[in-house]
Amino acid sequence: MKKRILFFVMVCLVSFASVAQAPLEKGAMQINTGIGLSSWGLPVYGGLEYGIGNNISVGGELSYRSKSESYSSSKWKTSYTSISGLANYHFNEVLNIPSQFDFYAGLSLGYSIFNSKYDGHDLGHYSGSGSSGLYLNAQVGGRYFFSDKLGVNLELGGGNVFSGGKVGVTILL
Repeated sequence: MKKRILFFVMVCLVSFASVAQAPLEKGAMQINTGIGLSSWGLPVYGGLEYGIGNNISVGGELSYRSKSESYSSSKWKTSYTSISGLANYHFNEVLNIPSQFDFYAGLSLGYSIFNSKYDGHDLGHYSGSGSSGLYLNAQVGGRYFFSDKLGVNLELGGGNVFSGGKVGVTILL
């Protein structure tokens, strides 16, 4: 009886190991879209990621957020638009994670543009814009796939328009 249980456990482990693979394989693409986690406006984002290896992906992302405030008869509105390139390493193979999960970490290189408008009785009217210059961001995240094509994602990072992180949907193409 013990030999049968041991044999069954070994078969399950071998089967489990053979199923584990990075969801974004070499040559595959996915779309990521969602909202950011921020106390300053509601960030929205959309991006595309491409598998250049079974554990490595590269891509790009466009994001936007704005915030309006009113004080007495004064109004202030600021918006940020960011574009970034990213590279992620997917840990599924190394950590032997089932294929419906995707755990990754990586770096993004981005650039943000901001616009501000002020309309108030004390300072008159003001309008200005500027940019962040290039910035480097580190991120760590995970995805859970409900099917072969659709999943949800959660990513934490800092240094960009999202600061705290983001949550959204992933669609494998």
